[in-house]
Amino acid sequence: MKSSLLILAYLVAVLLPLIVSWLVGGPPRPLHQELASGLGILAFSIILVEFILSGRFKRVSNGIGMDVTMRFHQVMARTALLFALLHPFLYGGTPAGGQRPWDPTRQLTLTTDLVYLSSGIAAFVLLPSVVLFAVFRKQLDWKYESWRLLHGLGVVLIALLLLHHTVYAGRYGSQPIMTWVWLILTGLAVASLFYVYLMMPFIKKANAWRVSSVVQLSPRQWELTVAPDKGAGLDYSAGQFAWINVGQSPFSLHENPFSISSAPASGEKVSFIIKELGDFTRTVGQIKPGTVAYLDGAYGSLSVDGRNEPGVAMIAGGVGIAPLLGILRQMRLSGDPRAVKVIYGNRSIEQIVHRDELDAEDVRYVLSEPPENWDGETGLVTPALLDNVFSDKEIKQWVFVICGPVKMMDIVEDHLISRGAPSSHILTERFDYD
Repeated sequence: MKSSLLILAYLVAVLLPLIVSWLVGGPPRPLHQELASGLGILAFSIILVEFILSGRFKRVSNGIGMDVTMRFHQVMARTALLFALLHPFLYGGTPAGGQRPWDPTRQLTLTTDLVYLSSGIAAFVLLPSVVLFAVFRKQLDWKYESWRLLHGLGVVLIALLLLHHTVYAGRYGSQPIMTWVWLILTGLAVASLFYVYLMMPFIKKANAWRVSSVVQLSPRQWELTVAPDKGAGLDYSAGQFAWINVGQSPFSLHENPFSISSAPASGEKVSFIIKELGDFTRTVGQIKPGTVAYLDGAYGSLSVDGRNEPGVAMIAGGVGIAPLLGILRQMRLSGDPRAVKVIYGNRSIEQIVHRDELDAEDVRYVLSEPPENWDGETGLVTPALLDNVFSDKEIKQWVFVICGPVKMMDIVEDHLISRGAPSSHILTERFDYD
């Protein structure tokens, strides 16, 4: 139901400018001219709604899942880019000044003066740059914080350029009603960004946390635990994640998303399992207890709370065990009677974390580089292993919680669906997007 309402809200927000433009109308034009205007209107409205699909609004991302939110954000950004690129070429007239061949009396267009078209031209150039920069940011080897800042500034500039272009150079945007529609929608979009980068830091500043402990679990994995310095703790469900900022100003862009490995029932302290991969994660071991921290969360829908499947299957690869540990701990603390099976893959035996807890469960460890005396599973998490661990009845009836490398999750998910598992019974969380 929540997903349906969100889809309806998205369609209303995107189509509203197009519908109002049609209602205010004007003399009819050739079909390709109306199509050009329609694509331009849709491109602008999609771009404005993209601000809300940033993943930082819980009512959206927690309602349909972070995976769906971010993937949809990417797909619609590319759709808007396609519409925007096609938009000017469908008019078929002179690029600026003079009469249009299809409109010699200038009754069907507002202007062709370059001074008013320039903002649209600038947006036409900037939009592909922002999208391509997002797609290839990893290959460009930019720091995430630098890319995030430029991405935010870029989309705000695009929105303002398109607002000017639509109102002053658009046939429909010049209508008083449409001018107000675009002003309100643009204002809401930009305000959402100010909320994320200004209002939320103010809220976090009033609810600071302190690092309670930093424990090394394996040669490259740490468990960071924080406790509320003042105010309330974190309202979260087992399996969710939070953005955490350690030792920086609450207004800093130096924050990272990590899955929560603790259970809500264990108290106010919140724990994260962090693997050394990037600039921040390589310094986790140097963090001192008492260091100030700020949390933004909780996000994600990787939770089995309120579900009625008879069993819970947990499949993890590497540090993907973190949210699954949180779910397992919560189930044990709350006396959850559902059956549990765990598959936990790693490269080496040293990477297995919290084995004392996991050994008490029905667990299969999988190592791609096992030691000589290893008597467990070897290689990777494969369809054959899934068939060996789970019966047909379990695959069709249990809920599967999967977190780990993207390739592993894709293989597992595809095989489970091919074996008859309902897609609604498969929960995944990805932090890696192209």
